[in-house]
Amino acid sequence: MRQTCSEVRIGIDTGGTFTDIVMSIGSKIFTHKILSDPQEPARAVLQGIRQILEKSGISKHQDIEIIHGSTVATNTLLERQGAEILLITTEGFEDVLEIGRQARPDLYNLNMVKPFSLVSREKRFGVRERILHDGCIQTPIDMHQLDQIINRVDGNEISAIAVCFLFSYVNSKHEQIVEEKAIELNIPVSASHKILPEYREFERFSTTVANAYVLPKVNSYISKLEMELPFPIRIMQSNGGSISAQTACNQPIRTALSGPAGGVIGAFKVAQTAGFGQVITFDMGGTSTDVSLCDAKISVTAENDISGIPIKIPMIDIHTVGSGGGSIAEIDSGGALKVGPRSAGAVPGPICYGKGNDFTVTDANLYLGRIDPSHFLGGHMPLHLDRVDKAIKNFAHLAELTPIRLAEGIVDVANAKMERAIRVISIERGFDLRDFAMVSFGGAGGLHACDLARNLGISTIIIPPNCGLLSAYGMILSDVVKDYSRTVLRKSTETNVFSELSHDFSELIGRAKEDMLVEGVEYGQVTFQKTMDVRYVGQSHELNIEFNPDFAESFHSIHNQRFGHAKHDMFIEIVSLRVRAVGKIEDSMGMVQMFDLESEKKTDSKDVIFDGEIHPTSLYLRKDLDVGNKIDGPSIVIEPSATTLIPPDFEVEIDTYQNIIAKRK
Repeated sequence: MRQTCSEVRIGIDTGGTFTDIVMSIGSKIFTHKILSDPQEPARAVLQGIRQILEKSGISKHQDIEIIHGSTVATNTLLERQGAEILLITTEGFEDVLEIGRQARPDLYNLNMVKPFSLVSREKRFGVRERILHDGCIQTPIDMHQLDQIINRVDGNEISAIAVCFLFSYVNSKHEQIVEEKAIELNIPVSASHKILPEYREFERFSTTVANAYVLPKVNSYISKLEMELPFPIRIMQSNGGSISAQTACNQPIRTALSGPAGGVIGAFKVAQTAGFGQVITFDMGGTSTDVSLCDAKISVTAENDISGIPIKIPMIDIHTVGSGGGSIAEIDSGGALKVGPRSAGAVPGPICYGKGNDFTVTDANLYLGRIDPSHFLGGHMPLHLDRVDKAIKNFAHLAELTPIRLAEGIVDVANAKMERAIRVISIERGFDLRDFAMVSFGGAGGLHACDLARNLGISTIIIPPNCGLLSAYGMILSDVVKDYSRTVLRKSTETNVFSELSHDFSELIGRAKEDMLVEGVEYGQVTFQKTMDVRYVGQSHELNIEFNPDFAESFHSIHNQRFGHAKHDMFIEIVSLRVRAVGKIEDSMGMVQMFDLESEKKTDSKDVIFDGEIHPTSLYLRKDLDVGNKIDGPSIVIEPSATTLIPPDFEVEIDTYQNIIAKRK
């Protein structure tokens, strides 16, 4: 059984532009960054692992463990490139996925395009069976009809089956029968009682179908990695924990959005160590920006949406916008400047990379002097400023702007999109941003963090060392985490409700103990977090609160904070119970030793444009900055994985943990 973490842990975050790799050996850290391969993502991962092992002199035969944040499930849903699947459901409910909740995401959009269904109508089949709300079988499953449906799999290029029966979260017998039938055909099955044992048919159907849709492609990807690598692989989940490769192959939907989850884990660790409990995490990469609010703890939500597909599994509460370094700038049909969500990605990349032809946010920052070409990616990747100069002159003529105003406008538009994202997760939920610090990371985050903080009223920015690799670092810090849930639908006024809920929680914890042993974690290393989804009777959506004897008062208080009112005279309904099992890893990495920094040295200066004016700006290498060093803006701090821009109205100091702490003058 797993007593401590492996001797060598390697965190891998595959992004749209770069694949980031962080390797820990005790308190020593090695890092590596390589261009992603969108067509063959495993190739960049395997190449990066080989290169970092060679760079560090580590033998592949040592005690090594991989923790990988994969984008395969997410991209499969975004690009609609998943498997041909079959849906088996209760007769008469074949169109639940089409009907949905009858909610318009954009009320006044008359040209709204309905999301493409993951399973076509001719591949959705109903079978005669019926289980009632209390679990009683009203109509046994029609085995003859089921056999006819199963037989359709042969010769129809079906790669996976999704099975979703009514009330299977109470009694899963009929779904288990379908699973047994499918085993004979060697076809993987996603059964809703395993993927999401909760009520609300549409969300349960949608999540289960999404799991089946991405399953073959994720399995193929993970299998390829396992074949090529001689050491175990763990896969990062969207809830911030890792699971074994085998578990990920069975429930791949849990790996969607796993890369950004690693970033939040790493950012919150940095903030806690530096003495900050309330933080906004700001992760700006090449393709998108991910933001999350941590109010003394990492926020988790049980509902999300990926490209129009409702996914109801526990995820770190992250809001994503299509604004990254590779976001493409263009003039729309109305003559307005638009930035994103289209991205140049890794291929062809921004114009300055030498192959692209679309002007991007990175090109704008380079033109304004905010990126030093000689130090980009540690000096290993040349940037073509001449191509950018030529492109922006043509673009500026089209936009009827000067090149400088156009470049600043591109940055401003990108910033505005990211500001709105931060407001959504904070101000719109009743939080005051003046109480929060911002942790900035990602390859492009440091170039925009001070502008965002100024506009949002955030007083302190924390920029950790190797900030461009923080998501990968968060993965080597991740615990083994598994989530469990059960729908109960009980009112708080029922007799002995607390003791009965405690019994239900005990059953969920019993399942968790068994599964964590399979994951290689002994009982003594596991902690269990018990929460409930609660609402006022008659409401349609719930709030998640901790389970304790005073849960009613807790719910009133949280409801008042979120919505501005509480109804103490209304009955409370407990909808679902949730248990999170956390298998702690040994944290042997101190933040001071973490990045192996060397010993205030200014390397040079360059002209940088701020608000249309040229300012001589000092350049510093991050590795030469020591604890206590203070720097006035304007200045630029350069490290291999990222660039940090300090505007004229900001000043920074290096704290005990080698973080850049930036504040307004």
